[in-house]
Amino acid sequence: MRKFAVVGLGRFGSTVAEALAQRGAEVIAIDKEPELVEKFKDIATLAVTLDSTDEEALRSQGVDKVDVAIVSIGEFESCILTTALLKKIGVPKVITRASHAISNIQEKILTLVGADKIMLPEVEMGKKLAQSLILSNIMDYVRITDTYSAAELRAPKSFWGKKIGELKVRQKYRVNVLEIRKLSPEKDKVEKVNYLPQATDTIEEGDVLIVAAEEKDIERFAREE
Repeated sequence: MRKFAVVGLGRFGSTVAEALAQRGAEVIAIDKEPELVEKFKDIATLAVTLDSTDEEALRSQGVDKVDVAIVSIGEFESCILTTALLKKIGVPKVITRASHAISNIQEKILTLVGADKIMLPEVEMGKKLAQSLILSNIMDYVRITDTYSAAELRAPKSFWGKKIGELKVRQKYRVNVLEIRKLSPEKDKVEKVNYLPQATDTIEEGDVLIVAAEEKDIERFAREE
């Protein structure tokens, strides 16, 4: 199991830390505010109060041994220093979330100090809103790389009762179906999940699909009626 460090336990950081922990990952939850850290004592593998710009403090808690670090700090100077320090101590992948709109220069600075990925919340939220307005059957949308994304969407009516192989999803749409989620009609909750469905699996009325593909292909797929 991969090890993660989440630095900054605000709304975004706490959501990520909790989601990772729920999936069985080892998580080191870090913040300088004791009350935020306290909430993760029984959730994360380790929850510590420390200054993330202190190299020795990070090493003492094993942060240098994690596979991925997620930085979500509101103060830009601390964000830069923490990102640079995490790369210095050997963290292979550092994902830095800007807490507000940043300039091109600030984005370049984060890249220069080693951020492997920079998340811009306003940009991501704006794109999600546009997607939801134009393509109403897309329920959620997550960008993985600059061009590749994953999406949760309602199965088009024209797909109901048909097998994935019959629909030629990969050949026609260049989309990979990762999951078929069957919902309980009464409570609209997930009742069953078919992971990595095969060509012989049937898509039924009310199914929710988790797909991955290039953004333009997901949009084309989502336009099916």
